[in-house]
Amino acid sequence: MTDDLTLNMDAYLPLRDVVFNTLREAILRGDLRPGERLMELQLAAKLGVSRTPIREAIRMLEQEGLAVTMPRKGAEVAGMTLKDMEDALEIREALDDLAVRIACDKITDEQLKHLTDVKEQFEQSTKTGDVKKIAHADVNFHDVIYEATGNVKLVTILSNLREQVYRYRVEYIKNPKNYPTLIAEHEAIVEGLRRHDKQLATLAMQEHVRNQATAVKDLIQRQEQG
Repeated sequence: MTDDLTLNMDAYLPLRDVVFNTLREAILRGDLRPGERLMELQLAAKLGVSRTPIREAIRMLEQEGLAVTMPRKGAEVAGMTLKDMEDALEIREALDDLAVRIACDKITDEQLKHLTDVKEQFEQSTKTGDVKKIAHADVNFHDVIYEATGNVKLVTILSNLREQVYRYRVEYIKNPKNYPTLIAEHEAIVEGLRRHDKQLATLAMQEHVRNQATAVKDLIQRQEQG
């Protein structure tokens, strides 16, 4: 287990959420590797907490697909499989397509201005080399589009799905060679929404999601072969 695992305290969150966020970030950074066991006693001692918040946090990691409980072994960090990635991104492509179509009709000038600002913030974030910041900026970009739909149920579903695909988004963002493509795709999506052109916006969104899926698929295949 990594020696860099320390509790990221937040006075406003329950302890289980603090533990969950700490473990989640360690998995996404690669400090906790696929197949590594998540032993309650060891984690509790390392983070200075009781076993109860550890157990609750592991359940939350399982809900996100970041951990899995194996018979006679206990919980461990889940590997990224092609099937998991394809299932999650297949759903994301369909829902993002729906979201951008609705947003084309409903997005306001104020929301367009906000989306443009967030797009530029993402571009600036790619210059920092901070993967967490870049991923957060990418999430913000999509969240503005989701909110522009005005459909609370759709936003809720997409928010839940976002957690499941976050791991794949981080893997894609770890490679700086992808940044120019991401920036260009964001610009194309914004342009489609600015024109209220559903065809342009949906084609741009589809390309955006599929490029990510292709890149992550290649990464997983290399890991499986290596």
